[in-house]
Amino acid sequence: MVPYEVGQLVKMKKGHPCGSNQWRIIRVGMDFRIKCLNCGRSVMMPRTRFERRVKSLLSEDDSKPG
Repeated sequence: MVPYEVGQLVKMKKGHPCGSNQWRIIRVGMDFRIKCLNCGRSVMMPRTRFERRVKSLLSEDDSKPG
């Protein structure tokens, strides 16, 4: 099990409708709340669904375009 923390950046397997698949974790617990780095929309999902959908952890440098 990966220890996720508030503020971490993650890349999800499926993209958000806005076109981005990079998110920032803003709540950790039984449910996770994540915020899209492109449009700012936040989504809450159960831990099991979140852990299945995470593709990789990102550093701050990975999230900057170009």
